[in-house]
Amino acid sequence: MAASTPVLDLSADVTTLTAAVCDVPSVSLDEAALADAVEAAVRATGRLEVTRIGHTVVARTALGRAERVVLAGHLDTVPLTSDPANLPTRRVDGPGGEVLWGRGTVDMKGGVAVMLRVLHELAEPSRDVTYVFYEGEEIDSEYNGLLHVQEQAPHLIDDADFAVLLEPTDAQVEGGCKGTLRAEVTTKGIAAHSARPWKGHNAIHDAAQVLARLVAYRPATVEVDGLEFAEALNAVRVEGGIAGNVIPDRCTVTVNYRYAPSLTADAAEAHVRGVFDGFDVTVRDNAPGARPGLDRPAARAFVEALGLPVVAKQGWTDVARFSAMGVPAVNFGPGDPNLAHMDDEQCPVEQYVRCEDALLRWLR
Repeated sequence: MAASTPVLDLSADVTTLTAAVCDVPSVSLDEAALADAVEAAVRATGRLEVTRIGHTVVARTALGRAERVVLAGHLDTVPLTSDPANLPTRRVDGPGGEVLWGRGTVDMKGGVAVMLRVLHELAEPSRDVTYVFYEGEEIDSEYNGLLHVQEQAPHLIDDADFAVLLEPTDAQVEGGCKGTLRAEVTTKGIAAHSARPWKGHNAIHDAAQVLARLVAYRPATVEVDGLEFAEALNAVRVEGGIAGNVIPDRCTVTVNYRYAPSLTADAAEAHVRGVFDGFDVTVRDNAPGARPGLDRPAARAFVEALGLPVVAKQGWTDVARFSAMGVPAVNFGPGDPNLAHMDDEQCPVEQYVRCEDALLRWLR
């Protein structure tokens, strides 16, 4: 660790600690200083097994409890802006009360601070806890610290019964997440001069059949572990043509399928190929979703402790990485996700307190 490693005071209140974590800049690929600070603070407790993989810190209790749960949050943020400068953080009055303003206050250093507070307050939680502070969430998957743990030391996580990812959810509980598949549906024609179109065949015109199937498509709403996931299949891009006087010989419609976590990646691909039977379909990426696992005892206890309704996560988050390791997960953290990455990123301070209190109730 560097001699100038920032010091994090885990005994500070959660909002003060959030500000301290935010004020250590950690734009993706530059998380070293914050990872050093977190590692130092965690090791200083003297009661956790700590593993460092790159700029990801995994800390585990070893109390022999009947259940183990994961609390996870990423250390990196998107780049800072200078107009207005969104670091250092500051407390200001908002329409509904005091807010903490600045980069990371929503996505997602408030969640990181909540994890650190729980770690500090509960020397002997009711369940064994694995705390994962990871790098590289905001950029390409190859840099993702959870992926690195999954590849290099899966035993640090895959023995858990349940996981909570403290991504911003406005302090509500969002269970699991949908899978996402991106595919290219291609039509092929014959190029010709646009003055003599009968000499060729227009691939863009044929794409109308692809779009017609999308218009006629009726997405399903699928219940998984008691939550309803609304599937969706949409065109997100159309490409075709090479010049203003040439009949196009190729057109590609890119489609995005958001599918329920009850489907495997292979089943999702088979579904899309079935919808576009007769066309050339190339799947470019396919990330399966995550089941909420609300039938698990740890998950039920979590929901009961929080006393909040649970809704399905309709997007994709890193809970899917836990699901891939056989660990069901939910999203729960402070901050309005609509303000993530914004120049005026800010979070009501009461949400930090509310999330900390909820997790302490669950794990006491």
